[in-house]
Amino acid sequence: MKPIEFKSLVQGAKVIVVKVGSSLVTNDGNGLDRAAIAAWALQITALVQQGKRVVLVSSGAVAEGMQRLGWKKRPTALNELQAAAAVGQMGLVQMYESCFSEHALHTAQVLLTHADLADRKRYLNARSTLRTLLDMKTIPIINENDTVVTDEIRFGDNDTLGSLVANLIEADVLVILTDQQGLYSADPRKDAQATFIQHATAGDSALEVMAGGAGSSLGTGGMLTKILAAKRAARSGAHTVIASGRADDVLVRLSAGEAIGTHLEATQMKTAARKQWLADHLRTSGKLVLDAGAVKVLQQEGKSLLPIGVVAVEGYFERGDVVACVDGSGREIARGLVNYSASETARITRKPSAEIEAILGYVDEAELIHRDNLVVL
Repeated sequence: MKPIEFKSLVQGAKVIVVKVGSSLVTNDGNGLDRAAIAAWALQITALVQQGKRVVLVSSGAVAEGMQRLGWKKRPTALNELQAAAAVGQMGLVQMYESCFSEHALHTAQVLLTHADLADRKRYLNARSTLRTLLDMKTIPIINENDTVVTDEIRFGDNDTLGSLVANLIEADVLVILTDQQGLYSADPRKDAQATFIQHATAGDSALEVMAGGAGSSLGTGGMLTKILAAKRAARSGAHTVIASGRADDVLVRLSAGEAIGTHLEATQMKTAARKQWLADHLRTSGKLVLDAGAVKVLQQEGKSLLPIGVVAVEGYFERGDVVACVDGSGREIARGLVNYSASETARITRKPSAEIEAILGYVDEAELIHRDNLVVL
């Protein structure tokens, strides 16, 4: 399939999520760069005046906190990271509010954790809040809530957060701005033969092979996280652009149709909101290992998962938790809301549904995961 020219996507996009990295707002770690933040505010204002709804996912709190505290090296201890985030977030939001106010636009601070999106009620509340803010022509400034999050439940990087927000509000385009021109076939800083990739399909496994690791001491992401973010955003039909945030008026030029950066096209149809919520779980409570027959039923026939198709149970989970469904090689092929606990599931694996009541003493559902509560990945 020939990639769609990005200009047609941006010009027609109504909802855009823009993610800017730490180095772009903190002048490579030397404190907040007011000129840069003012430029983002000016460009986003131009997009709003065009009738677009824009959400900004901004890194920089930890980097700004480090500068204020006089730390030269990013800490590894969680409590120190959280302290830096708490200090830096004050300055970051204050700077955004000041710059956007010059254009008569309000901003709103929104701090999220994975727990906010893992819980269905909080997920819906977050979506409602963001949509309301956009209706009010207020710019949501989103960051991970680093001051309270733990390693077990953190997003890990703002590229991932940006993709989840894109799915949450059903954005048309996710724009990831970085200190690189876009995606290359190899790291151009190490390989002179690296070629620039202008168009590709989001979710193409070849992109993950080409992507390198983290390249900055300030942030936590690398090109791989951006590739994976594009893959995740594509699940809700959002296209992704990876471009240099140092290019002059990059957002305005992209909106005008200029082909800047790497454009990763989403080919998937938009996923139903409930199933998108399931797909967005970064961490699941357990795993169900399926036989080949069950894998085929889920992938090709769109049916529910029955106990007879499960060969093993891993982890601890309760009824209603989100669990991963994997094939014999461990590859995740689906996930969904399980109808029985881990201990109960282990007792009924490889058994026909008609025997559930005799084994457990009761039966809630004939299906282990009903197709309405299951999403194939």
